[in-house]
Amino acid sequence: MHSHSVNRTTGIVVVLALVTLAGACGGIAPKAPIKEQGLTGRGPEAPTREVRTGDTLYSIAWESGRDYRELAEWNRIAPPYVIRPGQVLRLYPPSGSTPRPALRSGQKPAPKLEAPTARDKAARKKSATQKPETAPAKPVAAKFGPWSWPVDGSVVERFTPNGSNKGIGIAGKKSQAVHAAAPGTVVYQGSGLRGYGELIIIKHDADFLSAYAHNDKILVKEGNVIRRGQKIAEMGGSGTDRVKLHFEIRHRGTPVDPLAYLPKK
Repeated sequence: MHSHSVNRTTGIVVVLALVTLAGACGGIAPKAPIKEQGLTGRGPEAPTREVRTGDTLYSIAWESGRDYRELAEWNRIAPPYVIRPGQVLRLYPPSGSTPRPALRSGQKPAPKLEAPTARDKAARKKSATQKPETAPAKPVAAKFGPWSWPVDGSVVERFTPNGSNKGIGIAGKKSQAVHAAAPGTVVYQGSGLRGYGELIIIKHDADFLSAYAHNDKILVKEGNVIRRGQKIAEMGGSGTDRVKLHFEIRHRGTPVDPLAYLPKK
């Protein structure tokens, strides 16, 4: 009699466990929303960043919301700003010290950074809480001439001054041609920046850079000299949930409203 009672109790426990497991497995977890980096205003959180394969100084500056010249100065990297995988870059200025001159071409940067001090951490916290540099009230005239639209399409996402959207989204069709908005040199192409998908960054002069995100196919390589209007990619939906081009312009490291620079439609 006792044996039957134990068996029945054990059977009930097993059935309950199976029911619970089936309920957990049967439910479909909601798909996590795709977080687009261009739609956030966050700057660097860590004091340093280790260089990964495919990175360039320009892509790390873009990712961290810095001017590439700042990173070069803080890390004593000379033009043409060559970095190597495994190198550790400082994302904040050293505290309590005067800026050191950049190394001359041919000199090697220090291979490793010292651990951040309490003063470094305090300076980083202060820098992180400071308001970001505001975009110029009026568009800054570019020495390379006027800008042109990178794609033909409707603007579906607009730039926001507080930094929650650092560019504009332009709707289009998959494989539609993406053109360079101004002449320049490709300083990054790849998918290493989270939320941008297949990305191209073009340096137009010392102050202006532009970015073209979510491409389906990239047609240029780093170092290529690009003409205004040249086809550089085909539109896609990489890193996002729809086909579109996310387009950004930055002036001295600060995002500016592309609609203030592009021709009026």
